[in-house]
Amino acid sequence: MSYPSKIVVAWAEAVDGNKEIRDWLMTNGYPELGLFVFALHLKREAREWLMENGHAHLMATIECAEGKEGACQWLNKFDFGVLEKVARACDNDDVALQWLVDNEMQDFGRLAIRMRKVKNDIQSRHDDMHFISPE
Repeated sequence: MSYPSKIVVAWAEAVDGNKEIRDWLMTNGYPELGLFVFALHLKREAREWLMENGHAHLMATIECAEGKEGACQWLNKFDFGVLEKVARACDNDDVALQWLVDNEMQDFGRLAIRMRKVKNDIQSRHDDMHFISPE
C-alpha cells in the first residue's frame, strides 16, 4: 500500500467529514479511501465492498481501531505495520501516535487523529444510548 502524501492528507480530510474530498477520492482512482469513510461510520455495505474488492487491509485497520486484536495482528503479519499503528493511535494509543510522528509519518498521524475523533464520537453516542439514568 503506497499513497502519495497529498492523498493521505485528502483521506484524513474525508474522514474529518469533507464530503467533497471524499467524493473526489471515490471518482479519481481511490474509491477504497472514500468507502473507508463510510465503513468507519459502520456502514455494512462499505465494509463488505472493502473485503470483496481487495482492500481487506483497510477493513482490518478499522477493526483494529475498534479494539479487535486479531485484526491488529493480521496487519502486522501481512506487512501493514503503518496501518496497525494508525489503527492503534485511532484507538487512543498515544505511543502508536508518537511512533508515527517519530518516523516522519505525520500525514498518517493526522489520519489517525481524525479517525480517533470519529471513532470516539460514535462510541460516545453508543454509550449515551445505553445510559439509563438512576431515579
